[in-house]
Amino acid sequence: MTLPDSMNVVEISAFGPPGVLRMARRPVPVAAAGEVLIRVEAIGVSRPDSLQRRGLHPPPPGASDVPGLEVAGTVAAIGERVPRWKIGDAVCALLPGGGYAEYAVAPEQQVLPIPQNWSALEAATLPENMFTVWENVFRRARLADRETLLVHGGTSGLGSLAIMLARAFGARAIATAGSDLKCEACRRIGAEFAVNYKTADFVPSVMQHTGGRGVDVVLDIVGRDYVQRSIDVLALDGRLVHLATQGPEKHATIDMSTLIKKRATIIASALRWRPAEEKGWIAAGLLQHVWPKLPARAPIVPLVDSVHPLKDAVRVHEYFDSGAHIGKIVLVP
Repeated sequence: MTLPDSMNVVEISAFGPPGVLRMARRPVPVAAAGEVLIRVEAIGVSRPDSLQRRGLHPPPPGASDVPGLEVAGTVAAIGERVPRWKIGDAVCALLPGGGYAEYAVAPEQQVLPIPQNWSALEAATLPENMFTVWENVFRRARLADRETLLVHGGTSGLGSLAIMLARAFGARAIATAGSDLKCEACRRIGAEFAVNYKTADFVPSVMQHTGGRGVDVVLDIVGRDYVQRSIDVLALDGRLVHLATQGPEKHATIDMSTLIKKRATIIASALRWRPAEEKGWIAAGLLQHVWPKLPARAPIVPLVDSVHPLKDAVRVHEYFDSGAHIGKIVLVP
């Protein structure tokens, strides 16, 4: 495959609102030892992209400053010591950065095959959220068959995939969302119960729905006062998974007596700065346990909100920041 010398990318000209994004030309990256160069066909838009644009989520040392953590496409070149992949393979990948481009490099451990019966556009919705949910909800929080998961932000890309994965492994899922329309969307993808947090307090609603027992695991991407309220709805031996904090307030006050009485555990995590070897362990778990479930497209289905050309990244980030989307927004070069 003959590669071009340069490519189109979207870069961050300065930290700030969506208008700081701009199209640019950059050299096509070279796959170093242990890396794969992917000709990008689709790019998943995720919250870390928006945070990086605002200067709140920097890439790890040595990674591209171009935003974008997940892509799907075909292998265009391979570096040394990459025995698993060959040119032309259909793949999706979790990146340390550089996804808003026509070509992107990924550590070979973080590359997975596009699932059977999924298109590249659909597969681009998987890597960032799949790695995050599998590692934190299933491996670290040990969500098990017949347990109950509460997902805050159930129509986000992360939240919607968490609901579907819970159902795929025999757990129950309930969710919070910001409108009746979004609550209905949560139920369509597998949540047995959903609470509009703008019109009802989720704590009494969830406790009533569970007969006063509470839930086994909470997936929280909100923070602030949600931390204590999430502890309040935990069952005995429950686990709170905290992955992000929305808004400028970074602190939360919790009642330690409630935590102690419930024998609860708080799990906090960030994925982007972990080494490729650790992400490779997560990828191996996904390939063994999750990827065999994807060809059936049920209960894990591609949930694509909309598809946009890469040149419209400013408008896409405006839409993403509005929170109006349901599922994943996808860019195509």
